[in-house]
Amino acid sequence: MIRHCVFFKFRANVPQSERDGVYAQLNALVGPIDGLLSAKFGPNVSPEGLGKGFNDGFVMDLRDAAARDAYLTDPAHQAAGGRLVAALEGGIEGLMVFDLEV
Repeated sequence: MIRHCVFFKFRANVPQSERDGVYAQLNALVGPIDGLLSAKFGPNVSPEGLGKGFNDGFVMDLRDAAARDAYLTDPAHQAAGGRLVAALEGGIEGLMVFDLEV
């Protein structure tokens, strides 16, 4: 299984309603995209102070690397990802992706 971890920096002027809309659009991919098993979203709640400005994030579990690769090229993912990037501080620079094999 692949755990797809995405951390990002929303611009300060992005309202909670837009953040929720981004999360909802990404969450709607669970089910329609084969092999995308689950998704969890939310703000960084770590008390350690080591988030380096990455104030929100999500994790998605995918069946395997092939499912992850198909997810990455899926048009619905591309649309949701574009919406997310448009809301980030510095665009794509406000995003970090880390995949784990679990």
